[in-house]
Amino acid sequence: MGFITWKEMKMPIDLPKPIADYVEANARLDVDGMMKPFVHDAVFIDNGKRFEGHAAIRELLEQEVVPVKAIFEPDTVREEGGDVIVEGPAHGDFPGSPLRFTYRFTLAHDAIEALEVSV
Repeated sequence: MGFITWKEMKMPIDLPKPIADYVEANARLDVDGMMKPFVHDAVFIDNGKRFEGHAAIRELLEQEVVPVKAIFEPDTVREEGGDVIVEGPAHGDFPGSPLRFTYRFTLAHDAIEALEVSV
C-alpha cells in the first residue's frame, strides 16, 4: 500500500503555484525541485533556525529532510497578514512521525521569498 499524495486526498486544497511546486517536489524528495520556487536570497526558518540563500536552504534540505524522508502533506490553507499558512502532517523516519507542521509562506512575484516551519 503506497502513500496518498495531497493531490489524491478527498478534499484537495488549492495552493498557490510556488507552494504546490514545493510540496510536489517534497513528495518526491527532489531537492532540485524543492529549490526551484525559492528566490535566490530566500529565507527559510526551521523551528527557529534561520537559513538564508539557496546554498544554506539546499544544505538544510539535503541534511535534514531527505535523509529522514520527511514528506509534508498539507490539509489546510489560509491567508494571514499577506502570508499563506499551510498546515498538515509530515511523515518520515523521525521520532514522533507523523507530526503536524505549520508552514508560513511569504510569496513575491510568483516565488517563495520566505518560509517559516514550526511544529
